[in-house]
Amino acid sequence: MTALLLQLRTVLAAQPDADLPALLDAADPGAARASRHLWLIALVDALRPADTATGDTAVPLERLRHLLDLLDTDPLLAQRCRAVLRSVFATADAGTLLADFGFSPRSGFGAELIDRLRRVTLPGTPDTGDLGQLFLMVFHHPGDADWLGAIDAPTLSRIERLLVDDHVRGHWHRALIDSVQMLASQVRAVGLSASIRPRIDPALLADRPFHQLAQAAALLSDADESVDTAEQQQQQQMTYLRVLLDACRTAAASVREHLDAWGVSVDVVFQIEQLHERIARIEALLDCLASPEPAHEWQRLTVAFARSVQTRRSIGALFSHHYAMLARKVAERSAATGEHYITRTRDEYLDMLRRACGGGLVIAGTTFLKFAIGALALSAFWAGFWAGANYAASFVLIHLLHWTVATKQPAMTAPAMAAKLDDVGDSDAAIEDFVDEVTHLIRTQIAGILGNVLVVAPVVLLAQGAAWLLQGAPLIDAHTAHKVLDKLTLAGPTLLYAAFTGVLLFLSSLIAGWWENWFVFHRLDSAIAHNPRIVRWLGAERAQRWSHWWRGNISGLAANCSLGMMLGLVPTLAAFFGLPIEVRHVTLSAGQLAAALGTLGVPVLHEPAFWWCVAAVPLTGALNVLVSFTLAFRLALRSRGLKVRDRGRLYAALRRRLREAPGSFLRPG
Repeated sequence: MTALLLQLRTVLAAQPDADLPALLDAADPGAARASRHLWLIALVDALRPADTATGDTAVPLERLRHLLDLLDTDPLLAQRCRAVLRSVFATADAGTLLADFGFSPRSGFGAELIDRLRRVTLPGTPDTGDLGQLFLMVFHHPGDADWLGAIDAPTLSRIERLLVDDHVRGHWHRALIDSVQMLASQVRAVGLSASIRPRIDPALLADRPFHQLAQAAALLSDADESVDTAEQQQQQQMTYLRVLLDACRTAAASVREHLDAWGVSVDVVFQIEQLHERIARIEALLDCLASPEPAHEWQRLTVAFARSVQTRRSIGALFSHHYAMLARKVAERSAATGEHYITRTRDEYLDMLRRACGGGLVIAGTTFLKFAIGALALSAFWAGFWAGANYAASFVLIHLLHWTVATKQPAMTAPAMAAKLDDVGDSDAAIEDFVDEVTHLIRTQIAGILGNVLVVAPVVLLAQGAAWLLQGAPLIDAHTAHKVLDKLTLAGPTLLYAAFTGVLLFLSSLIAGWWENWFVFHRLDSAIAHNPRIVRWLGAERAQRWSHWWRGNISGLAANCSLGMMLGLVPTLAAFFGLPIEVRHVTLSAGQLAAALGTLGVPVLHEPAFWWCVAAVPLTGALNVLVSFTLAFRLALRSRGLKVRDRGRLYAALRRRLREAPGSFLRPG
């Protein structure tokens, strides 16, 4: 039997219509379970040829109607096929399809990842009593949901007449009630778990919706056993269940609103998503129970199962879906910081220019420390480590003095700007507000870069001049100065390195968001303020001050330390793997170029090599800003699910503003 079915499946791939009668003739209600399941798989494969494109519903529907016509003309054949199908549905565990299909068997993201890896790498067997596993094998094609959803009402009625009798109807009615009860218990367990319950708004738990949910589902089961008033009691219980489900959904949704205060983890996000999906599944099952003509409700449920088949096998879909909210929360944490980097008025613009000048002053000292570390001739790793420590210490000092490094702004401001996009799909005014933010950002970036560069270069030159006067020699020798010109020239790979530095700037913003989220998730600010040992050590008042200070500065410290260490260590680690990658930071490059000028003197101004380096500085700044902003903005857009159509409207509005008011991108109003 099994060999015959495998042979038929091969033939059907080439001539499905011609051999469909042979496949129907192979139906054997007395065959082994694996053979009956293989017959069902072959039957659906015959309806949907292997080369059918996703979205093509005509061919499968035509073959389905042809199959029903064949069965209508031969009652004995129809009886045998009906017996096979009913034996499959009656012996398999329906709960694994109705209550478990599409959900992780455990509550953790890691467990679901391992389960999907198992599904991808290990083959399934048709010899299974798990109806969910059998469904995965039967409806495995990406286009199955399309043609299942396109089945028209007359064809659906013919399928119902073929498959459903009083026994089957009673069996699945009982399975629906049992599945609702199982799902309700799972929703209750997640909603009252230690990781979810404290994050729910307490006011939404006052009526104990999660406690009542499982009890209401049990009463639905009891109502089914009462013959006299079963239908009336079930309707009442289903209405009550829907009210409780709405209350549970609202309570679970409040977890997202409290993530800023509590922090977010992948497992928390995963459990909330699973809880919402289980609530939706219960509602779908209740629709099947309550409908006087449930065929259409079963069709919708089957289509939903078919759509989830592909996501259940996709590792990428798991990461994409469940990291979306995590990305949004990390982006929103960066957005809160990024708001401080956007200037909207003339006074804010001038203040940013002043803070950028302060940052340039510190970077001048960073430049000479970099040359000093290079002169020590350390091993590659330690040279990179101490260079990174130099950058990190400088960036942290700038942060603590409330000054700024311009290139650090874009990755932090992009999420702040993406936060303006929540209402873009509904309002043209929201688009104009976003364009205003873009103009504010661009001129802020120009102010930041100008402030950094216009201070770092003169300060470095003054330091070189002072060294000539005091010791008769510059702070760096001529050999080092010529190496600077060779490295920073526009004729080399400087622009590629500048773009790569933009990637590091973006990564530093992600690290900052992650660290702040980790700090909040573990409630370390509260621990610093109230932990008895810390309070005894610091004193109550100082512990409160430290708590507020760390809560306000953890993101900035993480961003600056990570950026500095990456600028120093990444080129060293890349060289270890034979990758010739370096970093080009606009402010550091301007400082190094000024140091080379201070050593080589006025004659270098007549050399083209110097001007090639000068030309590279603004382009380096532009790429630092553009790459880091683009990556951060795309992450923020993805986390908000902005539609492609709305993106086109944004780009058109930006082009219109550039044509009509180009000066708004350069100076404050």
